[in-house]
Amino acid sequence: MPVPSDALTTALSGLVTGLSLIVAIGAQNAFVLRQGLRREHVGLVVTICSLSDLVLILAGTLGIGTIVHRAPILLTVLRWGGVAYLAWFAVQSFRGALHPGELHGSTDASARSTRSVVTTTLALTYLNPHVYLDTVLMLGNLANQHDGLRWWFASGAALGSIAWFTGLGFGARSLAGPLGRPGTWRLLDAAIGVVMLGVAVKLALG
Repeated sequence: MPVPSDALTTALSGLVTGLSLIVAIGAQNAFVLRQGLRREHVGLVVTICSLSDLVLILAGTLGIGTIVHRAPILLTVLRWGGVAYLAWFAVQSFRGALHPGELHGSTDASARSTRSVVTTTLALTYLNPHVYLDTVLMLGNLANQHDGLRWWFASGAALGSIAWFTGLGFGARSLAGPLGRPGTWRLLDAAIGVVMLGVAVKLALG
């Protein structure tokens, strides 16, 4: 049975909208890129980020975003928790910039543990109130504007998230060789620290 053209158009609209919301380099994307370049737990990080977006898109499409809208205290708690965590992560990145090492994949002595990677990925995903405003509220509202085709829109947005995180995480591996020098990692860690600190300041200022 062929797929209706309006369904494909709606799915494409969801794909483009979803990508437009996640492509900007923020705290989560910077971390995915870092893990991809270091070849540390890339599959795990990509899976967590992709599944998280799927859950959030599902929640928004089901209309759960109204809970977030009616409970601003929840976003306030997430906001300051995110500020604290991002500031801590920025400090760690700046420390790494002061003591850079060469890139040797997952065998690097400075490689993060699985538990640390999982904790950081979840924190950078769920402690950011913008993820609820963008993914749950905005995408959820846009999806529900398509009535019977809302799940096509949601599917397109979900596909965009999966494609983006997979490409960002595993695509970064191709740059691992050229970036395998201490000086390059000094700049990269410093840049990631600046991104994290910038996002923290933006959250703090509301």
